[in-house]
Formats: sequence, structure tokens, C-alpha cells
Amino acid sequence: MFETCQDHDFRPEDYLQTRRQFLHRFGMGFGALGLASLLGPELLIPQSARAEADLSSLAPKVPPLPARAKQVVHIFAQGAPSHIDTFDPKPALARYDGQALPGMGGVAMPSPFKFEKRGQSGIEISEVFPYIGEHADDMAVIRSMWTDIPAHEIATVMMNTGSLRIAKPCLGSWVVYGLGTENQNMPGFVSLRPGGALPPGGSQNWQSAFLPGVFQGTSVNTQAQAVDVMIQNIRNPYIPLPEQRRQLDLIHQLNEIHSQNLQKDALLEARIEASEIAFKMQAAASDAFNINQEPPAIKEMYGQTPQGRQMLIARRLIERGVRVVQVWAGGWDHHSDIEEKLRKSALEIDQPVGAFLKDLKQRGLLDTTLVVWGGEFGRKPTRDRNGGDTPGRDHNNQGFCTWMAGGGVKGGTIYGATDEFGAKAVDGRVHIHDLHATILALLGFDHTKLTYRYNGRDFRLTDVAGEVVKGVIA
Repeated sequence: MFETCQDHDFRPEDYLQTRRQFLHRFGMGFGALGLASLLGPELLIPQSARAEADLSSLAPKVPPLPARAKQVVHIFAQGAPSHIDTFDPKPALARYDGQALPGMGGVAMPSPFKFEKRGQSGIEISEVFPYIGEHADDMAVIRSMWTDIPAHEIATVMMNTGSLRIAKPCLGSWVVYGLGTENQNMPGFVSLRPGGALPPGGSQNWQSAFLPGVFQGTSVNTQAQAVDVMIQNIRNPYIPLPEQRRQLDLIHQLNEIHSQNLQKDALLEARIEASEIAFKMQAAASDAFNINQEPPAIKEMYGQTPQGRQMLIARRLIERGVRVVQVWAGGWDHHSDIEEKLRKSALEIDQPVGAFLKDLKQRGLLDTTLVVWGGEFGRKPTRDRNGGDTPGRDHNNQGFCTWMAGGGVKGGTIYGATDEFGAKAVDGRVHIHDLHATILALLGFDHTKLTYRYNGRDFRLTDVAGEVVKGVIA
């Protein structure tokens, strides 16, 4: 006759077993008892589990190589700005205006904008960027970028994750995975959006994918000016902080039971980490996102516009130790009327970015902050087939521009070149993987060694490619 053991209280995990786990434990249990007497208790914890626990922390880490930059601000000009009209002048197009360009599917269209030499370096920059042009001597302009596919969603996700097909961690998640973050009360990676619909690719652009959920980006809609509206649902008006802490601790315990007895669920983990970050942000975020604390002169310098608010918030986040800030500055898909529409898009971002670079420099932050600007691909040197009397430019993945500033960048530099018409990168070609490898190098990483094992394979941001663009590093 069986008797119930009064000394044993049943726990929730006793009920969380699959049939396979039950058979496995029943068959292997006695062997494990014998093995336990031979091994020390520290050896019974799988090495992978110990390593994962260490790597899942947001605590600051020292990079393995000398670092030039500590933080990254990626200003993403989504929609694919025309390099020919911004940072890559092509005077040859004026000579062939209206003439067919062989192999380019249309007639030549010169830029309607003037280019001026800026700074002591004399980098030629379009007239649409008078404020950004003031910082030419801090910038390294890469004129030889190229990517694989000229489709907005695919190319946008490619720029952010280095992947065309399968879901992979984004650049920001890899950086926080490698470096942690300086402020434990704020997310390590914040993505600032100006409102409206999600960008092409949606949350894939700031996801952690198979990396632990703690490294995913926190997306913030900055359209609202009130802090409580901008970052909703982090403050609980019904439960005091101690009770919230007890609830989160219980959720963590239950999740640990679930992970040990069933399986590790990445989506569940990410949701719990989001709740944890929200709890910590209740005080810190209210301060960081409140630009009303800034002097009127600073707010005027950035401009009282959505993009101006975004860039000012970005500076406040960098000041507070957030490791990666992504700023979405879209609206560059100019298939028609490029003369008016591109000027309008440039006007929205020019003063805010110029102010941001100036502000970082005045505060001594530019030397340690890597600033990157660019879109997902470029534009053709010909009139778009849909242009009509007010033409624009069609997609071009074979040539476009990106510029970098601060954080170890060789200022006043032009790297690479497209052909005489701007149709294709021909000198010093830089792929997305090369750009990512360079960003990681400036942060103190060999991009081939910043890896994460998943499904039996060591993954990295640059896949199996990528070369550091040494010409843009000081």
C-alpha cells in the first residue's frame, strides 16, 4: 500500500512534463544518480546554460579590441534618398540631359540642386543640406555603397539586420549583446519613430530574433509631445511599485520553471523582459524623454518639429548611457517631382541633424558617439518612367551614399566612387556587410568573432562576408 509523503509539497514544475520528458527521466534517472556522486555540483550545470546566463546581462562589457566609439546613433533615411542629389554630384549628367543612357533604361536627368564645397576638406554637398554641410570636416562620406535587392522592405531589413531572408538580430541588438549598456534603468537600444504606420519590415528592424529578448530594441512613437502619451503603459496607476516588483519576480520564477521543464520560449522571454524594462523606466524614462527640461535656445536650435524633437531626445538618451539609438527619418521615396519633394524631406532633417552634431561636439560626446546617416539604397541617374513633367528617380541598389561622423571616424573624407553618371559603385565598393563590419570595428569588435550559437551554428551580423572599410577610420 502506497503512502503519501508528508514531507514533500508538490510544486508547479512537478506537473510540467511532456511524455517524452517523463520517459527520459524514468530511464536515465538511476544513471544520473550514480554520475552525480562523481561530479562536483558546478559541473552539473550545463556550460551552455552558464554561458547564456552570463551573456544575457545588460551590464556594461569591455570590448575585446581598442574601441573608438562607445555609442551609436543610426539616422535611417528610409525610402532611399537620391545620392545624385545629396552627397554624390554628377556634372556629366548635365551634358547628357534628355539623352538616352545605354543600359540604364531611360534618359539622363541632371540634379536640379547645386553642390557646394564645404569645410576645409571641400567635400561637395547639396544645397539642400546647409546645416549638415557645416560639419563636412567631421564626416566620412561613403559614395560607393551597394546592396542586393532594390525593394524597400527587403533592403530596409537588410540595412538593419544584414539579412535578406530569415529573421536575424538587428545591428542595435548585436551591439548591446556585445557591449551591454551604461544605464540599467533604460533599454540598451531605443528606436525612435515619428508616428504613423510601421516602416517596411516592421519590428524586424529592431528585433533581437534568436538573441535573448533583453537585447531587443524598444520602439518609441515620438509623435506625441506629452511624455505619458509618448511612452504609454509603463506607469501603473493602480498598483504601487513594491507590488509591481513582487508580480514581476513571480513571473520570472514561473518563466524559469517553464524554461527548465518545457522549453525556452523567445517570445515569452522578450515579453517578460519588456515588462522588466518598463518597470525600471517608470522614473528614468520620464526624465529622458521630457525635452521641456531643455533651455529654449536648445529647443530652437534643433527646431520645433517632429524630427527636431526626435534628435533632441536622441541626444538626451545618449547622455544617459543608452548604447544604441535609432532615429527613423523617412519620406525619401521620390519617384516624381524630386525637385520639390526631396527639398522638403531634406528640410525636415537638415537643421535637427546639424544641431545634433553641434550639440554632441559642444558637450564632448561626439568623440565617443558614432553617428551614421543613410537609406536602404540609391536612385537612378535617369528620369523615372512615372515622372512625367515633374520627374523623379527610380530605385537603384548598385550605388548610393552613407556618411558617418564622430566616434573614431576620419572626418573630411570621401571614400569610394560611383561611375560618371552615378549608376553604379565602381571604386572601393562597400556592401552592407562591410558597413556593419566597420561599425563593429569602431566599437572594438572583430565582426567575425562577435557570434551567437543558434540551432547548431555560430551566427554573426555580417553572415559570412564583410570587410572593414579602413579608409574611413581615423
